[in-house]
Amino acid sequence: MATILVVDDELGIRALLSEILTDEGHTVELAEDAARARAVREVMRPDLVLLDIWMPDVDGISLLKEWGASGQLEMPVIMMSGHGTIDTAVEATKYGATAFLEKPITLQKLLRAVEQALQKPGLRSPAQGPAAAGAEPGERPGADMRVNGAGAAVVLQPSAGPAAEQSFDLDRPLREARDAFEKSYFEFHLAKEGGSMTRVAEKTGLERTHLYRKLKQLGVDLTRNKRGSG
Repeated sequence: MATILVVDDELGIRALLSEILTDEGHTVELAEDAARARAVREVMRPDLVLLDIWMPDVDGISLLKEWGASGQLEMPVIMMSGHGTIDTAVEATKYGATAFLEKPITLQKLLRAVEQALQKPGLRSPAQGPAAAGAEPGERPGADMRVNGAGAAVVLQPSAGPAAEQSFDLDRPLREARDAFEKSYFEFHLAKEGGSMTRVAEKTGLERTHLYRKLKQLGVDLTRNKRGSG
């Protein structure tokens, strides 16, 4: 079993992840901010770090960059965020993250990502290009997002359901790439929830009026996969 450092400013998230990972037999250390994370990493030398992106003092990506620049990125790092976008995920993997998990994190995705990261703890330098935790070329990992070896496309890979694999061309303006990702994201959830706007709003954390406006802006077909339950 492994020693895992969980870095998140939310007490509830730290407690939940600690409980799950401890039940799996891992030793879990907790940090509420970057300062504590630095101290724990220095003393414990964790086998894996779960690192939140949005923290009040130093954000997770800055801490990831810091560890990479100082030669301290000796362990796999899984980034977490409740407000993740395609550009933050790409940036995280660019600087050495092995996987990106979007909050709320499901038990299945958490355990799969942790297992894959621990299977292959050896790290590459950021210049070698990011890859999903524990994934071989052509393999379909459980992580949500990765960049291919050429850095040309991001692949969204839900564990099951519609849109099992989507490629996004990154060689275009950021807004266009973001819109393409968001359209696929909402189409996936609409199909998964049978077109129910209520459930999609709950899943994505958007108010229904805002959700309708967003879908219209992205050109999402609201009649597709609808079962009359929204």
